[in-house]
Order: sequence, then structure tokens, then C-alpha cells
Amino acid sequence: MISDYTIVRSRFNNSVSSRKIPYCRYFNLFCLAVMVLFFISPFPAVGGTKARERKFPFVPGERLVYQGRWGAIPAGEIILEVLAKVNVNGKEAYHFTMTTKTNAVVDLIYKVRERQDSYVDADMTRSLLYKKRTESKHARDVVVTFDWDKMLATRSNFGKKDDPVHVLPGSFDPLALFYALRLQDIKENSVLEIPVTDGNMNIATKATVAKGSKIVIGDKSLETFEVIPDMARLEDVAKQKDEPQLKIWFTADGNKVPIKIQMQKGLISFVFDLVSMPE
Repeated sequence: MISDYTIVRSRFNNSVSSRKIPYCRYFNLFCLAVMVLFFISPFPAVGGTKARERKFPFVPGERLVYQGRWGAIPAGEIILEVLAKVNVNGKEAYHFTMTTKTNAVVDLIYKVRERQDSYVDADMTRSLLYKKRTESKHARDVVVTFDWDKMLATRSNFGKKDDPVHVLPGSFDPLALFYALRLQDIKENSVLEIPVTDGNMNIATKATVAKGSKIVIGDKSLETFEVIPDMARLEDVAKQKDEPQLKIWFTADGNKVPIKIQMQKGLISFVFDLVSMPE
């Protein structure tokens, strides 16, 4: 995979360096950073019959609900869902969604109502289409299309297209990484990497897997792995290098369910906890 990066990296470096990630207030930054977090996973090459026979740790119908808090103050809700498979440009695709909603308290500071849709090929090797619609002070209606023959991704916002950016082989959109990461062999003290694009840039971001720990959900005590991304490469999002800006905890079983997400910006820290484990 590293050799593939080398082949195409020179084609998109100028495009990456010339683009900037937009600034938002703390909660909106959190929502963006949660998406960026999942730039961190490696994804092994899969394809053909064996890939289609592989059992994935998620199926259509799965629904994960997270309640957010800012210290002891409730902050909002995130819902991740796996919908029925669909056809995208003649290819069977997984359809993932993420809806984000701030509550009445956070609405007074920065109101967010957002839905993201991710479409990934049935072998879970790369994204085919990505959409994001945000109702807030920074409203967006984003669509990212992929031309894998030319290795390009094109982003539009409210119908206005940006210049295409070159993408690395096997790139995922930010939402797809929630699910691609769950296919990986997460091990303590390992380093993970995967290319991800939002249509503005294409980055291979690394993360380390820290020691395992236990997290209690309801009456269940679950073994988890803590994943810490290296955000220093995304200088417009996180400039502090003294401590991790983002952490995520996955169950240490075959399903690798994300059960806790934390983002810190200065003294502000948001935590989203999974309400209940999927059956």
C-alpha cells in the first residue's frame, strides 16, 4: 500500500497544500473532527469472490445511538445507521448514514442539524459517493463523486463544483471510516493508517492503539481498545501537539463497536457515549 501512495502522492500534494479545512465553533469542530478521526485506520486489499464471502461485523439494520455531553451538560445526539444496500452507478454499495443534532442548550451557542450519507462498494475497499447536508450558521449541501479510472474526487457545495483532487488508491470518505476501521485487526501498541478524502484533500493519517481498558454500558463491562489519532498533520484542525485531540474506544471483540468518542479543543472537551449495545 505504501508503494501505491508513492506513485500518486506527487500528483495531489499541491492540491492538498492549497486547500484549507474551514474553522467552526467548538461543537461543530467536534462533529468535523469525529469525521476526521476515522482517517486513521489501515485497510487491507480485498476483492473478488473471497471478499464477498467475508462476514463483516455490521449488517443493514444496525443502528448506534450516542448521547453527547460537555462535562456534565448534555450536548446532543449522534446516530449511525447501516441502511439497505443500493446501486451506485451500476455497482452494489453499502449505504451508511450519520445524523447529528445538538440539544437545546448547545443550540443557544451553535445549532447543528446534519445528515451524512456514505456509499461504499460491496467489498468495502473504497468510497463511491458521499453527501453531507448541514443546517447551521455554516450551512452546506456537499456531494463528493469519485472517478476511480482517473483517480479523482470532485466536491460540490450547493451545486457549485470545486476543482477535482487526486486521491490515493482505496480512499474512503470520512463517514465510511466508521465502518472500515471495524474490519481491521486492532492490536495494542500498533500504528494504523488509511487514505481518506472529503473532496477537498486526500490524506493518509496515522493513529496509535493504546492499552486496553474496560468501559461499562448499562450492566455490561466491555473490554475496549483506545485509538489515538495523530492530528498534527491536519494543522488547521488541531495545532496542539502536547496531548491527543481525539480518542475513540472500540470493543475488543470481532465487532469492534465504537462505544465512546472524545474530542478536546483547549479546555473544551466533548464526549459521546453509546447508549446501548446492538443486539
